[in-house]
Amino acid sequence: MSDMPEQTAERIEVQRNDEAGRYEITVDGDVAGFADFHDDGGVRIMPHTVIDPAYGGRGLGGTLVRFALDDTRAAGFTVAPHCSFVDAFMTKNPEYADLRA
Repeated sequence: MSDMPEQTAERIEVQRNDEAGRYEITVDGDVAGFADFHDDGGVRIMPHTVIDPAYGGRGLGGTLVRFALDDTRAAGFTVAPHCSFVDAFMTKNPEYADLRA
């Protein structure tokens, strides 16, 4: 028998919270970050993205934005990336170029 503590995988989930007007990423049920949005016709405007510094450096921002962009595509919207993080993500991931409003 080992004296090492048992390691368990974190549960990371992303969802759209329409009431709050944002996408949220949670780690083990705690909100670790969010990306604000509001819709203007067929354009989803994304002005601000935040990842709690306690969760920084783990790629959660990319996971969050990828989910938001995929969800936006599924809804048939384009994206106005007013947030510099979303804008940079879209530039670095050309598969999202068609979403840019």
